[in-house]
Amino acid sequence: AVPAGVGTMATILGLARTLVLEAVQEASSYGIVEAANFNCPGQIAISGEVVAVEQACRIAKEKGARRVVPLNVSAPFHCSMLKPAAIQLRAELETVKIKPLTKTVYSNVTAQPIDDSEAVRELLTQQVVSPVLWEDTIIAMAAQGVDTFIEIGPGKVLTGFAKKITPEAVALNVEDLGSLAQLLEFAGAGLPIPVSAV
Repeated sequence: AVPAGVGTMATILGLARTLVLEAVQEASSYGIVEAANFNCPGQIAISGEVVAVEQACRIAKEKGARRVVPLNVSAPFHCSMLKPAAIQLRAELETVKIKPLTKTVYSNVTAQPIDDSEAVRELLTQQVVSPVLWEDTIIAMAAQGVDTFIEIGPGKVLTGFAKKITPEAVALNVEDLGSLAQLLEFAGAGLPIPVSAV
């Protein structure tokens, strides 16, 4: 959807959300640059055209960012530059039957529960060009009483974000058979998950 070298992403560390958004707005005179991922307090990724992202990083440093980290990505994800990909995804999603939701599912576009399975296609399409509201989603889930977050898959990045967002909650990852067996053993016995497993 975006030719190589045209777009990029960077993470801004240690700067308040309002100041990151100001930096993005100020840099928009250089081209497309948008907030892409609200990961956790003090960590926001931006996405867009190379020069505009570089300028937003410079401005963010001037505003007091502790650090900016260019990301090695294949495209400027979660920004308007991916509109062609969103259109293509929407066409593919039209061929998929989406069953009625039987569990609560939160959208990272709205940070709210999805109450209608028909909305799934639209929200997945929007996600391609919209920022990931991860921090907001975890806060919304915690406000509804969710106190345990389990990341499934390799790595612990989202687990780390959840711990920073809701330090009072349990956040852990399952990335292999050993960690899955440990989780199932504790859960099956009705035992609290030990801090060492978190």
